Amino acid sequence: MSVATITKESKVTLHFALKLDAEQVIDSTFDREPATFVMGDGNLLPGFESQLIGLVTGDHKVFDIPPQDAFGQPNPQNIQVMKRSDFAADMPIAPGLVVSFADAQNAELPGVIASVDGDKVEVDFNHPLAGKSLIFEVQILEVQDANQAG
Repeated sequence: MSVATITKESKVTLHFALKLDAEQVIDSTFDREPATFVMGDGNLLPGFESQLIGLVTGDHKVFDIPPQDAFGQPNPQNIQVMKRSDFAADMPIAPGLVVSFADAQNAELPGVIASVDGDKVEVDFNHPLAGKSLIFEVQILEVQDANQAG
């Protein structure tokens, strides 16, 4: 059996770790079940997938992913100022608190309280990893052709 190389049509099983730096791990499968996905299915950002193209079963690599290829740069328009009265009276509003809102389609939209100034509450709806460079570590366990994978 030949060693399969990852292409845009691959089904890939891998272990991964996503880190901000050597010590700060955001997510990792190295201590649990590996992840399996089909390239282009939306489970991984395109900036991460592009690093996998050409890797083969058994490869263990570490990549630096700049913000523009990860979660983008923070968008100032994603910071909203709301009234304290928009929140439940018994909710302890403090910077760093993650609050779940519903967007126009009623989907869950998390926001982080950025600041509180009297009756004004600044909520940041940017992705928490926006503007951050990430370290992406992968160990490729299996590569299959997604069109032939069972």
